[in-house]
Order: sequence, then C-alpha cells, then structure tokens
Amino acid sequence: MPDPAPLPHARVTRYVTPLREGGSLPGIVEADDLGTYVIKFRGAGQGVRVLVAEVIVSGLARRLGLATPRLVELDLSAEIARYEADEEVQDLLQASVGSNLGIDFLPGSFGYDGGDPVASEDGASVGHGDVEARILWLDAFTANVDRSWRNPNLLVWHGAIWVIDHGASLYFHHAWGGGVTDPARFAAQPWNSDDHVLRRFLDRVPDIDAELRGLLDAETFADILAEVPDAWLESVPGAESPDAVRAAYVAFLTARLGSRAWLPGGAV
Repeated sequence: MPDPAPLPHARVTRYVTPLREGGSLPGIVEADDLGTYVIKFRGAGQGVRVLVAEVIVSGLARRLGLATPRLVELDLSAEIARYEADEEVQDLLQASVGSNLGIDFLPGSFGYDGGDPVASEDGASVGHGDVEARILWLDAFTANVDRSWRNPNLLVWHGAIWVIDHGASLYFHHAWGGGVTDPARFAAQPWNSDDHVLRRFLDRVPDIDAELRGLLDAETFADILAEVPDAWLESVPGAESPDAVRAAYVAFLTARLGSRAWLPGGAV
C-alpha cells in the first residue's frame, strides 16, 4: 500500500444551517480555508464507514470522467457544538467532534431528475446519455442503492451533471463487525436497477463497459484509499490497522472489477 496521502484538511469556523432533506442531517458550514461545505458527520447514521464510501466513490467517479464535488477533511471543535441552539443539531455536533467530511458546496446548482436534456444557467445543454451511462456503470460497480427518482442525487452545475451523495454504496463494509468478509461474494452480487433514476439509459452501459474497466485497477483503488483519513478506517478482525483496512477495500473493489455478474444487461 502507498503511504497515505489523505484529503486536504480544514477547520470548521461556523455552522450555518442544517440540510433537513437527508436522514443523516448534513449541514452547511464555513471553514478556515474560506470554503463553504456540505458537512457529513461522523456521528450520524452508520458512522464513519459512510464517509469512507463517499471518498471511495467520489474518487472512482473522477477517474471515470464524472464531475463530483471536491472533498476535504473537516475538523469540528466542541466550541462550535456548544453554541448551537437546535437540540437535535447540537446532539449531532457533539457526537461528531473531530474529523468529518466536507463536500464542496455548489452555489446555484439545481437538481437533475434524468428526464429530457436541460440547459444550465450558462446555456450549456446536458442530458444526452453518455454521462448517464457512466453514472449507471459507477452505481452498478459500487452497488449504490440511492439514486432513485425520489432522491436522484444529481446536480446540474456549470453545464455538467455532478454526482453527489454516495454513502449508501459499498454496503459490504457494514458486515465487517465480525471481521472482513469474502470479496468474492460482493464480486458476484447482482445490482438491481429497477428504481434507478437513469434506468432508461441502461442499454448504453454494456457498450462503455470495456472502456471504463480499463480506467481502473488495483493500483488506482489503492491511490483512492490513500485519500481516506486513518481516523475513519475502523479496525475489524483480520484488518486491525488503517493500512490493512485499506487493503481490504482494494481487495473487494478488485474482485468486483474482475466480475461481470453485476453489470446491467451485460452479465456472462
């Protein structure tokens, strides 16, 4: 494994507002690097493994030529939590003191529901199928179950479709409480596209499969895992150190890449 080269680091200076659309109650914050971020909290939902999935799938998206917001590691102090008036938010902030995930806020972006091509504010048109097919391939590869018509997790910004919110991907790591499980099981697991917002583009996915597989390999996965902060890589039996946990993720992703069982319309 390479020496870890984790995400850029910034410190939260102000909690602005909660985003109540999500069940994990992410929020908008400002940081000392002058950035504005959507913060995903380590104390929410299923904990830091959701943050790990966000980093991994975002890294995969970039390598597949998809637009996705820049990520940073955000340090949240107890002082920020102390002065939050909303009791629910204060509890979440207090449970998340320390290292959290920041996702670059995209001002002026708007949601894309996979329908007809749309024009962004600068007049550029998006929604012709190539990007959607790449998104479908990514979601199938990572077993993402959270890109439905009810919650597309797609934005249009500066003439491009941006993929966001990948915490529901890579479900296999939630079974690691008793130890690292078998990568072959994840490799062979089919992916259900019935509820996917971009399902009408499924016929294009097999045509781009070889191209996208060629962009990924075990070394690429290792590079992506090196971005994940040590603090988010919880030890499990059989993978007690952060580097061992990284290696486990690489093994699962490599096994998945070697299979076609999950490929919509292209399994052999």
